[in-house]
Amino acid sequence: MCSHYTALKKQEQMEKYFRARGIPLPPRSDMWPRYHGVFVRRPPEHDSGDEAVPEFEAIIGRWGLISAMTKVDALDRAGKLSTFNARSETAAKSYTFGNAWRRAQRCIIPAEAIFEPDWRTGRAVPTRIARTDGHPLGIAGLWDRYRNAAGEVTDSYTMLTINADSHPLFKEFHQPGKEKRMVVILPEGAYGDWLTAPADATRDFLIQFPSERLTAKADPKPEK
Repeated sequence: MCSHYTALKKQEQMEKYFRARGIPLPPRSDMWPRYHGVFVRRPPEHDSGDEAVPEFEAIIGRWGLISAMTKVDALDRAGKLSTFNARSETAAKSYTFGNAWRRAQRCIIPAEAIFEPDWRTGRAVPTRIARTDGHPLGIAGLWDRYRNAAGEVTDSYTMLTINADSHPLFKEFHQPGKEKRMVVILPEGAYGDWLTAPADATRDFLIQFPSERLTAKADPKPEK
């Protein structure tokens, strides 16, 4: 699970690695649940025939998905739920994530690093996890959009997670005795396919990222 990450700060990296142009810089780089950050998606208008519609677009949205199916009088309650991560095993049948899954509303969350608690010393030590080659992480996610009482549209997103009990690195994180989880980190060559594949192909991408391509270092920053 991931509840803290560092968003990509440089616009040229967004263009280089994620082929998303003309975007604003992230509102903030130190990201926590319910903050607004940048995610990359295939535009909803991609089949319109309009040549002006880009292949991929970067959007600012709420980290913590709220389903389009959520009624206005339930938005306040939905906004308090922990929907910043989605279990890939159950997302398709979930009320919160099911609409996005069925509609193949997949996204990529660009990140410099994610943070996880290392409990091997008996206490939670915040640990920064990044790629060894210095490239940004492309985290697989789902997006959806909802309307408030005034009819205003807000985009939101979540990170997909998978079991990590057997992962050489991520099995060391989180409290002893609890299931180990990790976000889905996509290989760069799969970015385009992830954003364009049909809904029934979603699970094909939900695999563990190689531990030897990741580095973990204790980080002195205090928890939120």
